Amino acid sequence: MQRASSKEYAAIRTRRSSEGLTRVLLNCGVIAGPLYIIVGAIQVLTRPGFDVRYNVLSQMALGDQGWIQIANFVTSGLLVIACGVGMGHVLHSGRAATWGPRLVGLYGVSLIAAAIFSADPGFGFPPGTPVGPATTMSTHGLLHFASAGVGFFALIAACIIFARRFAELGQRGWAAYSASTGVFFLVAFLGTASGAGLVVLTLALWVAIVLAWVWLSALATSLIATLPRSAA
Repeated sequence: MQRASSKEYAAIRTRRSSEGLTRVLLNCGVIAGPLYIIVGAIQVLTRPGFDVRYNVLSQMALGDQGWIQIANFVTSGLLVIACGVGMGHVLHSGRAATWGPRLVGLYGVSLIAAAIFSADPGFGFPPGTPVGPATTMSTHGLLHFASAGVGFFALIAACIIFARRFAELGQRGWAAYSASTGVFFLVAFLGTASGAGLVVLTLALWVAIVLAWVWLSALATSLIATLPRSAA
C-alpha cells in the first residue's frame, strides 16, 4: 500500500512539474508580443531618419544601433519558439493540435533568421541612404525577405487553422478573431510585397504585425487558462 501511494505521489509531482513547465513556455508567448512591440516603438520614436510611412521595422537592424533590433528579433524568436512548444503540450487532439504549434514555432525561427540576414537600406534609412526604394536587392536582403515571407505566411496559416479549430469547438468569437487577423495580415503583406509603394500599404502592414502579435499573446493567455490551477 505504501509503495502504491509513493508511486501516486511521484506521478502527481511529475504531472504538476510538466504543467508548470507548460505554463512557463506559454507565458513566453504572452510576453513576446509586448516585448517586440515596445522595443520597436521606442526605436521608432528615438532613431533619426526612420519614417513609418516608408520604412519597415526590419531596417532598424541597420546602422550603429542596429544591435537593438537584432536582439529584439532573436529574443522574440526564442520566446515564440518556446510558446510553440508549450502549445504542443496543451493541444493533444483536434484541428490545429499538430500544425498550430509547428507554424507558431516556424514564425519564431523566421524572426531569428531575420536577425541573421539583414534587410537592405532604403527610403532614407539609415541616415545617408538615398531617398526612395533600393534599386537592387543584395543576397542578405533577399534572404531576409524570404525568411520574413515564410514567417508571415506561417503565422497567417496558424491564424486560419486556429480559426477552424475554434469554429469546430463552437467558440465563434475566437474563430472570427483568428480568421480576421489572418486575412488582414495576408492582404497587408501581399499588398506591400507587390511593390506598389503606397504609404497606406506600408501602414497597413505595421497594423497587421501589431494585431498578429496581440493575437498570439491572447491565444497563449487563453491556453494558460485551460491548465489546472494546481500548476500555478
